[in-house]
Amino acid sequence: MSMINKEVADFSVQAFQNNAFHTVSKKDILGKWSIFFFYPADFTFVCPTELEDLQNLYEKFKKAGAEVFSVSTDTHFTHKAWHDHSDRIKNITYPMLADPIHVLSRAFDVLIEEGDGAGLAERGTFIVDPDGRIQAYEVNAGNVGRNADELLRKLEACQFVREHGDQVCPAKWQPGAETLKPSLDLIGAL
Repeated sequence: MSMINKEVADFSVQAFQNNAFHTVSKKDILGKWSIFFFYPADFTFVCPTELEDLQNLYEKFKKAGAEVFSVSTDTHFTHKAWHDHSDRIKNITYPMLADPIHVLSRAFDVLIEEGDGAGLAERGTFIVDPDGRIQAYEVNAGNVGRNADELLRKLEACQFVREHGDQVCPAKWQPGAETLKPSLDLIGAL
């Protein structure tokens, strides 16, 4: 079943950010765009490359009015330990959400319930609008890394469509490029 326009459920989780712990809840995501970036686990191989890629574009995400939240089923203490011991992770400044009791990973339907990896999250990426509704998402196999440049492009496309509801963004659309304005006559002819 599609998760497009699904409202994010109420939640309250611990986060590690800027060498401190704090709580993040649903009220913290309302009124701005949010990226929920699920990954399987701290101290792994693909995950740090993805989180570093996100950090490299974090200022652009913030400039676009979005907050980035990385999420794994690890605790906030594990996030801190990883931050303290990894050259890639030590530079991360966005919130790293802890989901050890699977509140978020179940709500976003990325929790691996059985078999290999049970208790971990799939590589799920969700763009959430200021109303707390999912506007775009994708879930990758655990061994396939994601691209922060493409995620930023998708965020900007979602924002454009929200602002200009009568236009759509074609493949590979970039801000400032031409968009399409669907004709109701053409749609009816299909």
